[in-house]
Amino acid sequence: MKRFPVTDPAAREEALEAATLAVRRGELVVLPTDTVYGIGADAFDPAAVRRLLAAKGRGREMPPPVLIGAASTIDALAIRIPEWVRALTAEFWPGALTVVLHQQQSLQWDLGDTRGTVAVRMPDDEVALALLERTGPLAVSSANLTGHPAATDADAAEEMLGSEITVLLDGGPSAGSEPSTIVAATDPDAPRVLRLGALSLEQLNAVTVPLGVTLVADDAGDEG
Repeated sequence: MKRFPVTDPAAREEALEAATLAVRRGELVVLPTDTVYGIGADAFDPAAVRRLLAAKGRGREMPPPVLIGAASTIDALAIRIPEWVRALTAEFWPGALTVVLHQQQSLQWDLGDTRGTVAVRMPDDEVALALLERTGPLAVSSANLTGHPAATDADAAEEMLGSEITVLLDGGPSAGSEPSTIVAATDPDAPRVLRLGALSLEQLNAVTVPLGVTLVADDAGDEG
């Protein structure tokens, strides 16, 4: 594993090149985000996604979210996107909002047992966005072993996952300690919050209620 500091913009290029190459080879990388550190793989490489799940100790029943580098990419990954979801992404992307939608049926990927859905987020972190610009969508889950606290710095991520990853981008302590808030929009009759995180229910409903949608939280989600 190679660990690269990315807080210095002058040293960032080598780090991004190494991480991009690792992703293209089907290997795993750890990257900073605006919430907690994430472990990532090429979303369109099924073997790499399986490696990611195995590294965390997860099964196919817990598919990873997909991070994107531009809000417009959501239309390439998902269909039947409600207007209230577009309002939320306009307000909170890039940021700590993950939305679960029906995936494009033509996509050639295997994220696990998604039941035809995909969880999408655009992170508010310049290093993550720079990497996503080079790699395209990444399957990214929080950089921790399942059942352990999410890593909020590179040391914690390395301690838990160092033997499974090729490149670690060290961006210093996470800007936030909470994972993203997850909103499900796959059932038009029951839009809901699967997991409360960095964004509160009040913040979400301030956007959706004027559009006739009131979100409720079941807060039953696992860490990201």
